[in-house]
Amino acid sequence: MDRLEGRHVVVTGAGRGIGRAIALRLAAEGARLSLLARGLDGLEATAADAGGAFAAAVDIRDEAQVERGFAAAAEANGPMHALVANSGLGGPNEPGEEDRFHDLVATNLVGTYLCARAAQRHLAPGPERRDLVVVASILARIGVPGYTGYCASKAGLLGLVRSLAAELAPENVQVNAICPGWVETDMAREGIGLLAESLGVSWDDAFAEAMREVPLRRMSQPEDVAGTVAWLLSPDSRGVTGQAVDQNGGAVMP
Repeated sequence: MDRLEGRHVVVTGAGRGIGRAIALRLAAEGARLSLLARGLDGLEATAADAGGAFAAAVDIRDEAQVERGFAAAAEANGPMHALVANSGLGGPNEPGEEDRFHDLVATNLVGTYLCARAAQRHLAPGPERRDLVVVASILARIGVPGYTGYCASKAGLLGLVRSLAAELAPENVQVNAICPGWVETDMAREGIGLLAESLGVSWDDAFAEAMREVPLRRMSQPEDVAGTVAWLLSPDSRGVTGQAVDQNGGAVMP
């Protein structure tokens, strides 16, 4: 398929997991890719597997790095037609001296905002449609004890998406979010491990307990989310904006 032929798409957090799967799917659909992540470990391999995509190390919490990274991507691949803001930080946080709340919000919410604004400054001229897609989480929909930072930051992304969708609609820019549930990644395996520890059970028993809340009784694969991203960037999604697409096996049905 070549639905994205010639379109320059920036993918953040593309070194592993969902971001890597998104990059490979978009490359297969003909996109010209710029890949960003905090470190080059894994990112360069994704870039090579995606056909030689541009790759750069960018910490999205640092506005100056974001500006330089997006400017370099535009210089390498031209004006941007889409951003897939996938970079994020996971895990729990607890009150006290080691509270990670600030870092979670600075990465997941503020960092995504910085990327969206940087992409906006480098968007290809209209009137053709352009897209911003944000990878949020099922935890944007529900609260989980011990995950105040992650839940707050991901819920904030939905407000950001709705506001940007309304703001950029006159320029024919569609802005949407995806809210994955359990996806088979390192982050998910770590989450199951923490659940096992809190319940005092094995990893397999914790996995079974987690899947009890999922009607389809399975974790999604990174490629599943990548397929949804590809659809959101395709002509088939024309008119879809300001939406949060829930892809969680039926665990949450708003």
